[in-house]
Amino acid sequence: MAALYEAKGRPRFNPLIAHVADVAAARRLARFDARAEALAARFWPGPLTLVLPVADSAAVCDLARAGLDTVAVRAPSHPLTRRLLAMFGAPLVAPSANRSGRPSPTTFADACEETGAAAAEALDGGACEIGLESTVVGLVDVPRLLRPGAVTRTEIEATTGPLAEAEADARRSPGRLARHYSPDLPLRLNAAQPEPGEAYLAFGPAPAGQRVLSLSTSRDLREAAANLFSCLRAADRSGASGIAVAAIPQTGLGEAINDRLRRAAGFVG
Repeated sequence: MAALYEAKGRPRFNPLIAHVADVAAARRLARFDARAEALAARFWPGPLTLVLPVADSAAVCDLARAGLDTVAVRAPSHPLTRRLLAMFGAPLVAPSANRSGRPSPTTFADACEETGAAAAEALDGGACEIGLESTVVGLVDVPRLLRPGAVTRTEIEATTGPLAEAEADARRSPGRLARHYSPDLPLRLNAAQPEPGEAYLAFGPAPAGQRVLSLSTSRDLREAAANLFSCLRAADRSGASGIAVAAIPQTGLGEAINDRLRRAAGFVG
């Protein structure tokens, strides 16, 4: 476990997500209430992480939980991950394969470039379909949206009712550092067009230019989410002096995209 934190350069106060095969396995790690049961029934297997009071502190070690009395659990849907969980027969902590603070890799090649040197084995499950990390909901007291993701606020609130905002303390959930997912180049948000020397990530038809990429030419938020990190990485390697990103609507999946972009630019404190 310590080697995983070392490979990523991850702060020890940042907890890891325990991935399980199903809700029955999750109940052995965490204390489920009616709200957790309802969310798991609707969204698992899938990109939703629940932060719950820990039921068995020995099942997920103190280091993986960052010393907290809660545990983050998720039942993933990817077939290769589910096969691995079935073969292993126990929870697996599985952070994204980036160095801490860097854009998440969404392809096998990018994962190998980031942390491949520290891996004993590597499995290629293909490019990420969603491209963003899971939504994280805390159920320690009132339901809280700790990290927006592929399951939208509206979808969750249809089950839980209104979600409270995350506490100022970022330790309950991964992905909540003030600066995170950051490319090496400076990032400028809500840009109508690039300035000289900048690479530009458009949302919609891309204007002409050598360093112009479109997150989605059709303004599809799901496509933009899938392309976000790969486009940030491509822009970072383009030889530009900085990266400008077009405005993204703050609706549906746009909430998660904008969360990643604000953190990448260092605008979340």
